[in-house]
Parts: sequence; structure tokens; C-alpha cells
Amino acid sequence: MSMLSRVANNIYWMARYLERAENTARLINVNSHLLLDLPSRVKLGWEPIVDILSFRDQFYEKYDNADEHSVISFMLTDLDNPGSIISALSEARENARTVKEILPAEAWEQINEIYLFVTENKAQAFVRRTRYDFLKRIIKANQAITGLLTGTMTHDDGYCFLRIGRNLERADMSTRIIDVRSASLLPDVDEDSQAFSNIQWMSVLKSMSAYQMYRREVRVRINRQDVLEFLLLECRFPRSLLHSIEQVEYSLAELPHNKASKDRTRNLRSYLLNANPSKLTQEQLHEFIDDIQLGLIEIDSKLSESYF
Repeated sequence: MSMLSRVANNIYWMARYLERAENTARLINVNSHLLLDLPSRVKLGWEPIVDILSFRDQFYEKYDNADEHSVISFMLTDLDNPGSIISALSEARENARTVKEILPAEAWEQINEIYLFVTENKAQAFVRRTRYDFLKRIIKANQAITGLLTGTMTHDDGYCFLRIGRNLERADMSTRIIDVRSASLLPDVDEDSQAFSNIQWMSVLKSMSAYQMYRREVRVRINRQDVLEFLLLECRFPRSLLHSIEQVEYSLAELPHNKASKDRTRNLRSYLLNANPSKLTQEQLHEFIDDIQLGLIEIDSKLSESYF
């Protein structure tokens, strides 16, 4: 393989951390909006966001309550939390710095710029009035970086690792959102209430920026089965689980020494296609997503063995 393993590793993690920062920004934004959509008698907590990223223990070591301020602080500006936006951007920037000679100069500048913007303006995240625009800026910056890299970086081995990192991270976050959001979004509401169920599934779609594309594809009322089908199995939608896994597979096909990683990826895709997830009960869906998560971890460790 022509590319140094250290370089491949740095590009892979740069892509993962950028995707993580963007996804976390989306999640916080959607949660803030959801608070406005629900009747005041329904208490929607911020705790599910901590759960989505599996940091509950870490969170409660430091904070007493999962109130809005504490969760925003933990998820956005807490340098001790490896899943916070500021940690992710800091790691992305460090990885990008070490492979600067391989990246287009504009991409490095953009990564640096968004990191500095977040560190200098983080107070905006704590004010509801300014939070949306602050988080939107992070999302847009990441989309600009992705576009820049797609349009101006040589599509060689390094670019393959970039795509693999982005899509593995996206698949990981998508499954977490579906798992936690579908189970614990509105715990105090009567399950039969169709209106609440709609709001719940709409928020799942919006967390993955899938709402408009879903409406275009499905047209009918929003319901659990159709949403799960779309988010997990719609291969033409770039943030669906199937699309992400297929992108990893395509990128691996272009790399040497790919057998172990490719086999794992192919197995995971077959498992997803055979599972019929929209028919699963909540309990079964949770187990299914656990299996998918384990599969993603296995792909990551096979990549490490083969390349890094």
C-alpha cells in the first residue's frame, strides 16, 4: 500500500470526528426544536441525548441533573467529554494538521476556522435565541468541508479512508439515534396518541436530515414502520444505514489487502437486508441495533489490523 499507515489512520479519524461534530450539532438542534413543538404538560428531557452517545456514566460523574444547561455544556463545550463537539473538532483539526500536505489547503483552513469559531463563540450555544444559528454554522461548515474534499482532493487511497471514516461514523450515529429516539423520546405520553407518535418520528427524521426526502418518497402519514424502513434500508438516501454500509464497501473495494474488512462489511450488509427491521418490536429493534453496532466495531478493528 502506497500510503503510510499513520497518514491513512489520521485521514480516517479526521473524517470520523468531523462527522461526529456535525451529527451532534444536528441532535442538539432537533431537541431544542422539539421542546417548542410539544405541549407544555409533556416534559421532554435532555437525557436521551447523553444516552444516544452512550456517555451516561461519564455525564453523572460531573453533573447532578440532565437539565438543558448541563447537557449542552457536556455535549458541546466539555473538553473532558471525548464525544463533545469541541473535542471532536479539536481531534479533527489535530488529525488534519498532521496530514496537511495531502489535503487541499482550503479544507485545512475551513477545519481550522470552524474549530476557532466554536471555541470563541461557545457562549451562543447556551442561549436559545442564538443556539440554532451557532449549531447551523457547525453543520454548514462540515458540509462545505465535505464538498471541498469531494471536489478537490485526489480520489486515491487517502480519499477512500476519508469516505470509510465518514460513513462508518454516520452509520454508528444513525443507529444510535434510531435506538434511543424510538424508545425513550416521550416516556410520559400515552402510546396510543397518534399526534405524539408523529412528532416523535418526525424528530427522528429531522435528527438525520431525512424529513423532506422521506416525505418525497413515502408521501403518506409518518409512522414507525415506514420511517424505520426509510432510515435503515433506503439505499438511495445518503444518510440511511444501508447507504453508509454500501459506501464503506465500495471504498474498501478500491484498497489493497481489503479481504478481512470487506468480508465483515458484506456480512453486516447481508444481516441488515435480511432482518426486516420495520417489523421488529421495540425490544427486538434494540437487540438488532446492538448487533449492527457490534458489526461496525468489528469493521473498525479489521481496518486497524489491516491498515493502521
